[in-house]
Amino acid sequence: MKNRLSIGIIGTRGIPNEYGGYEAAVQELAPRLVERGHKVVVYCSLVQKSRIDEWKGVQLVYNRDPEKRMGSAGQFLYDFRSNLSARQQKHDVIFHMGYTSDSVWFKLWDPRAAHITNMDGLEWKRTKYSKYARIFLSYAEKLAAVNSHALIADNKGIEDYLKKKYKTPVLQIAYGVEIPKSFSEESLSQYNLRKQEYDLVIARMVPENMIETIIQAKIDSVDSVPLILFGNHTRFRNELISKYKEERIVFKDANFNKDVLDGVRHFSRYYIHGHSVGGTNPSLLEAMASRCRIIAHDNDFNRHVLLSNGEYFANKTQLSSVFNCQRMVIEPLQVENNINLLMEHYNWEQICDLYERAALQYSR
Repeated sequence: MKNRLSIGIIGTRGIPNEYGGYEAAVQELAPRLVERGHKVVVYCSLVQKSRIDEWKGVQLVYNRDPEKRMGSAGQFLYDFRSNLSARQQKHDVIFHMGYTSDSVWFKLWDPRAAHITNMDGLEWKRTKYSKYARIFLSYAEKLAAVNSHALIADNKGIEDYLKKKYKTPVLQIAYGVEIPKSFSEESLSQYNLRKQEYDLVIARMVPENMIETIIQAKIDSVDSVPLILFGNHTRFRNELISKYKEERIVFKDANFNKDVLDGVRHFSRYYIHGHSVGGTNPSLLEAMASRCRIIAHDNDFNRHVLLSNGEYFANKTQLSSVFNCQRMVIEPLQVENNINLLMEHYNWEQICDLYERAALQYSR
């Protein structure tokens, strides 16, 4: 086992982060691994606006990504090219961030490297996919699980599922989050918002994030506080905009400026986290770090993270009841408990320790 490793990271659009979850994680992990003496290469998509060869000591290798032209099928070609590029680097360890379009190329995975796959959530349960797509995703999950040297679960619920189904070693390593030191009220003026006078959703506009349930709960309530929904442009989002023409329902385009979003989160009355599928969602951690009063969809994944430090809803009736409540249903102590949880279990240095330990353990 070597102390200084060559580490490849496949499965993101690249860093600096211009997109979302895995990219945000790699942006934190890769430079920290470099600081610890490892060579780190992140494989990036040419859709990235920034085209630099190195970022904070991390080498960046770009490959063509036809996703915009071909849709989801383009991701398979992008991962194909990334795996071919990785074979030329002779890595000791390759972290695969997700398996959906990568695992089908397992025969191209560099046989000299140890392969550790972050399994994300239960992709085959996502209702945005058709029946046949979900059958394929279940098959892709199996390919990743049986061909990897180790699997990473970001949540206890995912860990339990993987250990029950597969023999491959499973490591529980969560996402991390930075706790903001301050929050700017200027974020509110950008969107004509007032402190404590709006409820907030920040999520991908897909059915399994319970977007429509949250909207219906607000409409069914007598609560006059508007619901602000930040999200990406999807067909589902457009359908919701056409269907729910109500003054209290306000859609905003996705914004990836963390300082702005932290302020918008912090000054909301409630942050509604509707994610129903998957493991530890970064947006939930960011809401906790922003000292939000959180109302989360009631499932094992969210409860493993939020514990008793928020409210839960299983359907629109329960959420509507929370909206109708005249008192604040989440106490300041619960908000402070979330900060303590993050500092203890979700800080990036600790998580980088676990990734490095995994890399050292499984490198050949």
